[in-house]
Amino acid sequence: MSAASEKRLPWASLLALSMAAFITILTEALPAALLPQMAGDLGVSQAWIGQTVTAYAIGSLVAAIPLVTATRGMRRRPLLMAAVLGFALANSVTTLSDSFTLIIAARIVAGMAAGLLWALLAGYATRLVAPQLRGRAIAVAMVGTPLALSLGVPAGGWLGLALGWRWCFGLASTLALLLWVWMGLRLPDFPGQAQRQRMPLAAVLRTPGVAAVLMVVLCYVLAHNILYTYIAPFLSANGVHLRIDLALLVFGVAALPGIWLTGLYVDRHLYRMSMASILLFCGAVLLLGARWGGAPLALAALAVWGFAFGGSATLFQTSLAQVAGEQVDMAQSMLVTTWNTAIAGGGLIGGLLIVTWGAGVFVPVLLVLLSVAVAFQVMLARKMSPDRLAPKLSTIDEVHS
Repeated sequence: MSAASEKRLPWASLLALSMAAFITILTEALPAALLPQMAGDLGVSQAWIGQTVTAYAIGSLVAAIPLVTATRGMRRRPLLMAAVLGFALANSVTTLSDSFTLIIAARIVAGMAAGLLWALLAGYATRLVAPQLRGRAIAVAMVGTPLALSLGVPAGGWLGLALGWRWCFGLASTLALLLWVWMGLRLPDFPGQAQRQRMPLAAVLRTPGVAAVLMVVLCYVLAHNILYTYIAPFLSANGVHLRIDLALLVFGVAALPGIWLTGLYVDRHLYRMSMASILLFCGAVLLLGARWGGAPLALAALAVWGFAFGGSATLFQTSLAQVAGEQVDMAQSMLVTTWNTAIAGGGLIGGLLIVTWGAGVFVPVLLVLLSVAVAFQVMLARKMSPDRLAPKLSTIDEVHS
């Protein structure tokens, strides 16, 4: 790798990864924007259409670790392209089928593709660049996520009203096929792991820092999903009268500068920025729990929360890539599983809290979870000095033709 190439990002390749993230989130969240249309056309309730999102999450949860374990020796580009092709197939079936059962099966397949893709994405981005640019490369690869949530899904909802819900999934399938071609033409390939490089799952988990990062992810994302899933009853319990679509719009828009700033500084201030994300989230929870500020204070708190959350996936994936070294794909599959477990747990635990004590109890529960995240982040920062990091990943100059 030349000195000049060490200072610049391979934009064509990284934007392909970003588009993959965009399609993944778009495929996951589209049913939420199209509930009435899908329910009416397929002859089922909106609650059943909501289970298409659950099916997607289940596919990701159960498939990430087994698929990554089974494919560790495969070359990376064909594997990533296979995941993208899975989205094209699943969205095509959803577009054309009148069978709700078949659509649920397609959503599980899409979730499995997502579990594989998320496990590969961060490692692929870091292999494309010099070591000092890894965090920025992951940030570029991940920018498709907030763009899908803030622009793609609302646009899908509008298109569903204008042309019908099937056009939305058809467009998502077309985007996946175009991306598949783009990857074949412009994305460098990398070899899989040799047999001697492969560590058992338990050994990867014992790698210094891996378990700590996963615990930060579990506590942070669990707290986020409890609050995000039940933001409407939480605000109501605190006497805040605010349109939920406005609240979530403020959150989504504020996430964009969060991921932008993360991309600028993650390589130089990874642990500080990770801690700042957790502490800002704590501050947002306290502000949201205040009963004296009304809607203006709640909107400010939502913006702080969105800003803090925007770069969190990049921060966690970069931390895990640093500590896991050559085992990054295996470690990232654990992160996918942990993340999806926290999503499912957020819905379950939040619901139980509301039924048992009411949404007013969210503030202390969330602060406890975030305090645990802070403790593990401190532990991680103390243990993981640069000279103790796991072996470095191979970079683009080690690509095999």
